[in-house]
Amino acid sequence: MAKTTAPAPPAGPPADHVLDTPFDSALSDRYLVYALSTITARSLPDLRDGMKPVHRRILWGMRLLRLDPASAYKKSARVVGDVMGKYHPHGDQSIYDALVRLSQDFALRYPLIDGQGNFGNIDGDNAAAMRYTEARLTAAAATLMDGLDEESVPFRTTYNGEEEEPEVFPGAFPNLLANGASGIAVGMATSIPPHNAAEILAAALALLAEPDLPDARLLEHVQGPDFPTGGILIEPRASIAEAYATGRGSFRLRARWRKVEAKNGLWHIEISEIPYQVVKGKLIETLANLLNDKKLPLVADLDDQSDEQLRITIEPRARTVDPELLMESLFKLTDLEVRVPLNMNVLDHGRPGVLSLGEVLRKWLVHQREVLIARARFRLGKIDARLEILGGLIKAYLNLDEVIRIIRKADDARAELITAFDLTVTQAEAILNMRLRSLRKLDELEITRENAALTAEARDLRYLLDSPGEQTKRLTAILARLRETYGPDTELGRRRTTLATAPDVRFVPLEAMIEREPLTIIASEKGWVRAMKGHIDLGSADAIKFKEGDGPAFAFHAHTTDKLMLATSDGRFFTLSPDKLPGGRGFGEPLRLMIDLGETAHVVTLMPHRADATLLLASSDGRGFLVKAEDVLAETRKGRQVMVPRAGATLKLVRPVAPTDDMVATIGDNRKLLVFALAELPAMARGQGVALQKFKDGGLADARTFVMADGLSWPMGGATARTRTEADLGFWQGARASAGRMPPTGFPRDTRFACPATTTTSRPPHRRALGFRHDRHRNRPPPQPRLRRLGRAAHRQGPRQSAQAARQAGRPDRSAGTLMVIIGLLLLSLVVIAFAARGAPKPKYEQLPAPEPAEVDHAHRPGSRDPD
Repeated sequence: MAKTTAPAPPAGPPADHVLDTPFDSALSDRYLVYALSTITARSLPDLRDGMKPVHRRILWGMRLLRLDPASAYKKSARVVGDVMGKYHPHGDQSIYDALVRLSQDFALRYPLIDGQGNFGNIDGDNAAAMRYTEARLTAAAATLMDGLDEESVPFRTTYNGEEEEPEVFPGAFPNLLANGASGIAVGMATSIPPHNAAEILAAALALLAEPDLPDARLLEHVQGPDFPTGGILIEPRASIAEAYATGRGSFRLRARWRKVEAKNGLWHIEISEIPYQVVKGKLIETLANLLNDKKLPLVADLDDQSDEQLRITIEPRARTVDPELLMESLFKLTDLEVRVPLNMNVLDHGRPGVLSLGEVLRKWLVHQREVLIARARFRLGKIDARLEILGGLIKAYLNLDEVIRIIRKADDARAELITAFDLTVTQAEAILNMRLRSLRKLDELEITRENAALTAEARDLRYLLDSPGEQTKRLTAILARLRETYGPDTELGRRRTTLATAPDVRFVPLEAMIEREPLTIIASEKGWVRAMKGHIDLGSADAIKFKEGDGPAFAFHAHTTDKLMLATSDGRFFTLSPDKLPGGRGFGEPLRLMIDLGETAHVVTLMPHRADATLLLASSDGRGFLVKAEDVLAETRKGRQVMVPRAGATLKLVRPVAPTDDMVATIGDNRKLLVFALAELPAMARGQGVALQKFKDGGLADARTFVMADGLSWPMGGATARTRTEADLGFWQGARASAGRMPPTGFPRDTRFACPATTTTSRPPHRRALGFRHDRHRNRPPPQPRLRRLGRAAHRQGPRQSAQAARQAGRPDRSAGTLMVIIGLLLLSLVVIAFAARGAPKPKYEQLPAPEPAEVDHAHRPGSRDPD
């Protein structure tokens, strides 16, 4: 069969070589290459040594620089330069950051680099520049790299092909579980907390003795994570067992604290250890902010007294405070208690996967067995080479005179020696390279003893290679010696994180810890809010001061334990705590600093929140619904979107609904009043709502709920502040979404039923302000009282029946007084006319055109008139 060859690529510039392939497949292929590179060469640790490539290259570069634990320090910049130039072609800062972490005793349980200089601290301070710090390897790093010179692991070429680097470290130190790892790759992540090396080695020894040991039995040796910063692990044993069995879970870690007694019954809390990876500086800042915001009612003061040892003191508000309750409140609100995740996603010969604790230990022991065999083979090869040379030297000593003669007389001494004594080329070369002083009898005896010792060692190595049992025995001895080095009796091996059970403390909510005090909440037109102590007189102009050009918008009484509900025109609801509002000194603070108020939104209402209340929400286009007050609470600055107004509409009003209310009254800008049953409104948690009233022009002006049996009331205005109640509402009652009819005589011109009871102001606002709804009719003077005309029923039923109907409607009977006034006016007009006719000249009248007939509103009830 003829052999075919591929056609040569066309000649020309690179732009002519265009690959015709679908864009989606080309993009997916390239992204897959990137994802695999991120997973295997950057983010996930290798199961065998627990190292990422950057960490492995740093330690390998330091080993080549001979920075052993017993050697002198060298500048970190030298290490970073060698690693970046030879092995890791990335930024120098990323390499230095990895080097710094390997040296921090609060980040790694067993540091792999011994740093000299400022390598950062637990307060969150950064390390000094690499030109100032120095570094060398630690004993743990030396153990991890033990055997690299014995061909125990494969090597690969570096990125430029000039150097070689190990694919993995062979050492018996269990770095993956001892120091842990964390990283985020493409589509996966890993998070392995640090453990105690002695416990890991004990579990490994148990697996060597009993390979089928279940994971539950491993927990007899591995109690749980052992963090470099200590702390108390309060996770239940069942949860720990499940996490290790599945490779996924989390551990609940708390700070270590104790109660310190003082004189006169006083005491304080002393915190000596904080959770893993918690920055102490940020923790102190969080505690201080909570204390200033009055969220820690049981704490009086705190102080950071740390030096080389961490020490945070917390003073209680009173000596009668329960310390357990105080700490439980701190654990809930701060990072004094954290959740440390467990996700044992590691690389097993380049393949990522989540493994259990037992699987990780078994695969690590397989790697150690392979390293043991590779080192035994390497040693056996060296011994065989040495025994070959020693065999030739022994032959030379036995025939020393003949060897000397051949070397002196023969032209080709090597060939003559090979022929005369049956030697190999290596043996002949070793004989020829001998020095004359090596011909002593003592050297002959040493060679004989060395040959015997190496022969015995070679026999043991061959037995080791052929016997798995002997391999297990040898590996057990290696791990046992290492366990003694990092045993619980040593300073480095002593367990730092203890296990305990969380105390059963009845946690009191934060609201219950706040002392109930009266407050007066005041919000201005321009959006400044404050809380004055006590319930002041809202009608006193001297009690409430505002900035020049500003005025009141909302003012009401509340308590520190209440919650304030704030609604804006875009339909969002916010929740404020009165105890967090600024005090009455000054003019307060802007609401926009407390909530994320939209640029075009303004505040519609501000009132105390009642958990069992029901609210009526209505938009400017006449749509609305009912909502429970508990459904409008918001926990964030962004608030909660409750009403979703249609385009061009806004949230118009929020009215509380009394439990006994059964009717709804709405009135539009066109002065049409509609009354319908409250049951026609739906209860919703979010939405646009349903149509309340139909409007031909304008929109909704006001709405409220009331009890039908009590009638509909509204203020009449004037100095006496009278209130009118209309009991006979049948004329205005209809179905929801109807047009409505003109209101009764005397209804306010601003088309408002009444101001909300929770919004009491010291003086009416006189201008529109940013962020607040301003009514242009609010400052109009109240309408003057007029003579009440009798209704249609009064003309039809007569004076007596009309008076009775007026008493039933709650109106005073003024029909008799009105009749007397009319009679008096008629008599007076007759007198004036008679007097004028007697002496006045007769005027000339011009004929005027007849007036056009007036339009009659058939929907207008007789007895009422439009004030406009």
